[in-house]
Amino acid sequence: MTVSTVEYIRYRIPEQQSAEFLAAYTRAAAQLAAAPQCVDYELARCEEDFEHFTLRITWTSTEDHLEGFRKSPLFPDFLAEIRPYIGNIEEMRHYKPTTVRGAGASVPTLYAWAGGAEAFTRLTEAFYDKVLKDDLLAPLFADLAPEHAAHVALWLGEVFGGPAAYSESQGGHGHMVAKHMGKGITEVQRRRWVNLLQDAADDAGLPTDAEFRSAFVAYAEWGTRLAVYFSGPDASPPGDQPVPRWTWGAAPPYQP
Repeated sequence: MTVSTVEYIRYRIPEQQSAEFLAAYTRAAAQLAAAPQCVDYELARCEEDFEHFTLRITWTSTEDHLEGFRKSPLFPDFLAEIRPYIGNIEEMRHYKPTTVRGAGASVPTLYAWAGGAEAFTRLTEAFYDKVLKDDLLAPLFADLAPEHAAHVALWLGEVFGGPAAYSESQGGHGHMVAKHMGKGITEVQRRRWVNLLQDAADDAGLPTDAEFRSAFVAYAEWGTRLAVYFSGPDASPPGDQPVPRWTWGAAPPYQP
């Protein structure tokens, strides 16, 4: 998984210049939006002291920022807009994210929205009942361990924002990937897997709102496509990686 870097630039802009400053960054932002090295950006203004602004830019890496963006054709136009305010910079540094991160409760996790551990247990029980009766998928699970469905319920629960039960009892992403190595999963089998998982979600009573199901299916598509790749003859196992954490993506939960 790619580890990005976050650049923080803190400005002190006299209040009478703030309108011109914001207009300049609105124009300069076009260059950031066009830069392949830029993941995202945001300019924030202090509520307690209107003269303080902080620009946060997430870069694909520090090197990509310094050697990529700054030496690209986009940088001169970016610099031309912000040059009048360089003397107002109080800090300009790169930061690496740490493992201390998470989300608050203002937006529920997909795990909580789905109904927690019981919902994912129902889901995997319904799913593997279908799998073992399916002519296309049953051969892949001929030696299915009795605890397999429970382990997958822990995995999905953690992926969708629940407790790290899979990581603590089984391992990280590499452990799950290893279970697919050498199985030669086909695209037809992958699609059947996704379809049966959606059917099982219906049977298990998981939420049917468009926002949840779009995120749910997005993970199923992502995960199964990785499974096909890692089950192939030329795949190399990934390094040690944490369990991925899936979020709502483009559409947060709809709450009227």
